[in-house]
Amino acid sequence: MPSLQQRNQHLLWRAGFGPAAHQWQDLSRKKPAELYRQLRTDSLGPVPEFKLVDPKLHELNTVPSLRRNFTQDEIRAFNEKNKHTLAQLNLGWLAAMAHGNMQLRDRMALFWHGHLVAFDYNATYMQDLLNLLRKHALGNYRTLLTEVAQSAAMMRYLNTQQNVRQKPNENFARELMELFTLGIGQYTEKDIQEAARAFTGWKSRDDGSFFFSENAQDTGTKTVLGRTGNWKGEDILNILLEKQETARFIVRKLYRFLVNQQVDERRVEALARNFYKNKYEIMPLLDELFTSEWFYDAANIGTRYKSPVDLITGIRRTLPLIMDRDEHLLMMQWALGQVLLYPPNVAGWPGGPSWINNNTLIARMRIPDLLIERTGLRTGLSEDTRYPQMIFGNVQPSVLNALTWFPVEISWTDHFKRFEGIPVEKLTGALANALLNVLLQVAPDYIRRNSVASSRETYLKTATLRIMTLPEYQLC
Repeated sequence: MPSLQQRNQHLLWRAGFGPAAHQWQDLSRKKPAELYRQLRTDSLGPVPEFKLVDPKLHELNTVPSLRRNFTQDEIRAFNEKNKHTLAQLNLGWLAAMAHGNMQLRDRMALFWHGHLVAFDYNATYMQDLLNLLRKHALGNYRTLLTEVAQSAAMMRYLNTQQNVRQKPNENFARELMELFTLGIGQYTEKDIQEAARAFTGWKSRDDGSFFFSENAQDTGTKTVLGRTGNWKGEDILNILLEKQETARFIVRKLYRFLVNQQVDERRVEALARNFYKNKYEIMPLLDELFTSEWFYDAANIGTRYKSPVDLITGIRRTLPLIMDRDEHLLMMQWALGQVLLYPPNVAGWPGGPSWINNNTLIARMRIPDLLIERTGLRTGLSEDTRYPQMIFGNVQPSVLNALTWFPVEISWTDHFKRFEGIPVEKLTGALANALLNVLLQVAPDYIRRNSVASSRETYLKTATLRIMTLPEYQLC
């Protein structure tokens, strides 16, 4: 049976981004229910919005006529400003995950970021989207789905803007059914075609606000999933949400994200039934999941591969650190295969074992060393990836293909306190128990041989980072 500490670590990794340095004592003395109540309380307060788009860029992003006579140099500067602001949004959200109290909210916002996927180079629209995801992350899925569907980022990403009566565009209707609600196999091509007609007339103004254009709407009768009527877009959302398979589809995906890649369909069915009964309220679903005994079964602990965001954020929570340049965190995300606000496609990141391959595993296992060693790492990633140009601008991919030593300051105080009073000969085991959610697979002597024992503090530092380089640390 998992120990109290293991159960608490499991909760903090699944409902948040791992234990913070100041939480170590809580792991051995508080019950999971108590920790969850605190996570819940901290995440249900007012949600501060990101406001990183400066007024001038916002004006240029939302009044296209101001850019009409731009020179090539002005266009380049405008695009670079959007990239820079998107990078700041990325780093701001990453900091909230690492240092903020709204752990449960940001964990769920990350889930919705990979579920209701949209992207636009316009930083104003992406900032609005991120604020929507965080605002409704713990609220109601119907509300979240509707507001994201009507956001400028989504409407431009899936071409809702081009969906008109004379020539319906099926992109949004298709992804809505396949990825956002029912899942593959629960609808027909005819359903997509008819739903696309219903979404004609949905428009987004240049300032990002939604409006409905009657002139563009198809007012004819449509039949979707056996329901016939003069449907509009909102009607289609209601029809899809009335299907219990939508609740099952979302809960199944969430189960993989929060519990286990190996889905227990009995658990999913029970959770989905209540999710549907509660009219898609998200918080009761999370309450049921995180307070259930089965969530803490040994079979569910240490079974998830840490996403790149989990890995980076978990290290930052364990060892509070300050980098000389936060942009290094962008490079880490790129090397590991997950850059916040830059989803790979409309299906989002597949997650699970896909996070680990020959290139990313090397990068994962070397990153802790890069915090203290003046050495570099060749990532081996393809230079034709779109990430460097999208995020870093005009930087040579060959330069970005190498991760170098990151000048960094690490606050070790709370980490040292965690292991006060533990005899030197037991430090290795204590470190492994605190940092890993699975059993140490190498002999403790391996950690000792590859760490520096010139002093107790030096050993704690080097052994901690050595354990973070192990394959076991990639699981939570």
